[in-house]
Amino acid sequence: MPSDVSHRDRCAVAGIGATDYSRNSGRSDLTLATQAALAAVADAGLEVTDIDGIVRCDMDTVRPNDLAHALGIPELTFWAEAGPGGTAPPAMIGLAVAAIMSGQATTVLCFRELNGRSGQRYGLARSADDVVGGAGSYDEFFAPYGLLTPGHIFALMAQRHMHEFGTRPEHLGQIALTCRARANANPAAQMHDRPLTMDEYLSARTIAEPLRLFDFCLETDGAAAVIVTSTERARDLRQQPVAIRAVAQSSIPDPQPGVQFPVLMRESITSLPGQAVARTLYRRAGLGPEDIDVAQLYDCFTITVLMQLEDWGFCKKGEGGPFAAGGALDLGGAVPINTGGGHLSEGYIHGMNHVLEGVRQIRGHSTSQVPGAENCLVTATPLPPGSALILGRV
Repeated sequence: MPSDVSHRDRCAVAGIGATDYSRNSGRSDLTLATQAALAAVADAGLEVTDIDGIVRCDMDTVRPNDLAHALGIPELTFWAEAGPGGTAPPAMIGLAVAAIMSGQATTVLCFRELNGRSGQRYGLARSADDVVGGAGSYDEFFAPYGLLTPGHIFALMAQRHMHEFGTRPEHLGQIALTCRARANANPAAQMHDRPLTMDEYLSARTIAEPLRLFDFCLETDGAAAVIVTSTERARDLRQQPVAIRAVAQSSIPDPQPGVQFPVLMRESITSLPGQAVARTLYRRAGLGPEDIDVAQLYDCFTITVLMQLEDWGFCKKGEGGPFAAGGALDLGGAVPINTGGGHLSEGYIHGMNHVLEGVRQIRGHSTSQVPGAENCLVTATPLPPGSALILGRV
């Protein structure tokens, strides 16, 4: 497939910021968003009055005008949202790039905030009674049989991958251990001071067979923010610009609108939408999997990482388990992953903290730095639709 690099490196990340990641922030969503935004502004060496665009996730409770008021931004010339949930962050960066390239804004703030542990917890099961009649969806055909949460969806995917390819619990465990090791080096990670062994992983309680406790991400309170501007302008700011090589989105036909479970109604459930996103992203960047030095792979569950290793071309289909177990994901491996600890061990800000860690890698500021990293892949493809981006050196 021919490359399309006309927009490559035209925009850059100029600033990043985050709150602490915790189980109970003690702050409102608006306070979290404001704190992360101010940190990103300071990181870039800008003033809040320089921001003229805001992009949020469609599951954020803070609206663009709420945040603009809290920050003291006099006027927005652009605002937008992307989603849903964890599929949004790279797509949000893509909207910022589109606004800048089309002249609708010059400096765009992208943010994600949530009290995802002390407030609304997305992993909690609903009662089957809540969806009697479908509530505009087909949930009533799934909920009575126990398909109530994302954990149930991905447990079925893991079961099928094990059945088809011989994937073992130890393969998933190695992904959990890799992310934990990176978190142990990151003082900002929730699991910074909690090492994990394979014996501890295997002996942990089962949540949704075959997924154990440490196969699940951390429901987290916190916020993260990114400032995007033109690469030309970013060169004059405080930090080393981090080029946005390319951004891509993709979806697949959804026979049952409004629910998560159509992903289980496909011909194969051992892959994710990453395959479609990967084709577009690699083409736009003029790159391939062999060019990726480090990757921040969406890890709401360990099985999503394993399938993405296959979907993004780092190994052949069905070989994700042995590939992970063979050390390929470690700092000296073929594709070091989730170097801040990931959603499994740093915090779960629905993919936005992965964008921040990708920026740190290209700047050379990560607590688990990959020497000479020039291209970092950031994915958000847990369920359709999906999005991803590649960050690189200017």
